[in-house]
Amino acid sequence: MSASGGTKAIVAALAANLAIAVAKFVAFLFSGSSSMLAESVHSLADSGNQGLLLLGGKKAQREATPQHPFGYGRERYIYAFLVSIVLFSVGGMFAIYEGYEKIKHPHEIEAWYWPVGVLVFAIIAESFSFRTAIRESNLTRGSRSWTEFVRRAKAPELPVVLLEDLGALVGLILALAGVGLALGTGDGVWDGIGTLCIGILLIVIAIVLAAETKSLLLGEAAGVEDVEMIKAAVVDGDTVTRIIHMRTLHLGPEELLVAAKIAVRHDESAAEVAAAINAAETRIREAVPIARVIYLEPDIYNEEAAAAGTNPGKTPGGPAPADTAAPSSSADPDSPDSPAESGH
Repeated sequence: MSASGGTKAIVAALAANLAIAVAKFVAFLFSGSSSMLAESVHSLADSGNQGLLLLGGKKAQREATPQHPFGYGRERYIYAFLVSIVLFSVGGMFAIYEGYEKIKHPHEIEAWYWPVGVLVFAIIAESFSFRTAIRESNLTRGSRSWTEFVRRAKAPELPVVLLEDLGALVGLILALAGVGLALGTGDGVWDGIGTLCIGILLIVIAIVLAAETKSLLLGEAAGVEDVEMIKAAVVDGDTVTRIIHMRTLHLGPEELLVAAKIAVRHDESAAEVAAAINAAETRIREAVPIARVIYLEPDIYNEEAAAAGTNPGKTPGGPAPADTAAPSSSADPDSPDSPAESGH
């Protein structure tokens, strides 16, 4: 995984969760608290999730093959999606089941100092992990809000760890509240209610993670800033006069595909057009280094045909960009008869 910050956050979370899982399970054995059992399973699931993220990062580093010519960058998205499934099934559903059973058959908490002591220790350990995830995220978050960072980040590891750690901290507070109320009132039902709340929290976080990673799996375009830099890099004002239309797609967190139809002057020779395309690709890679797969198709722009036709540079479902033009006099750009692509 090239994102060292993401790896650092994952390792910190893994170490914290393994230690916390053991402590919580020991506390459950001594106290019989269902909140502690749910939390121990939660921490164990989180540890497995961090293992999945590390495995996904390792698999994504494999070289491209004839069967997978664009490489394995999306392995990281697949394993992040698996994390949401594990969090939903192993963490959330188990906690809801355990909470329901505890409410139905309440059990008095024994040796109260075990769950309380372990929960305080777990809050401190999770706070350290959460702090590490926040610090590493701030290195790439920029001016975006936390909501925008989680929704727009192309590398899934940091958002996953952030949400997991946030859910763990809130879950620990809920467990501590459930145990405290059960001890204060002498009614074990409160322990079950705390466990039920933990399960609902984990399911909500799992749904958010699933929705975000699903979007990445389907394929997301480059961010607005990268798109603008690519557009500025393509046009040289000499041979390449404008972008007729362009599409971008993340093949992985750090690998971007760029495909564009560009307008060239009608009196340029094939050698001059080829040189202009090579130069444009070099400028694109300098402006946006993750743009590693680039296809530029030259065409002749025609004002009259553009005015009469539909603009293929229009963003699907949205208005046409101000600096893109309508189709040229050639056939439909998606037609098999349109000019052959030139990939470099």
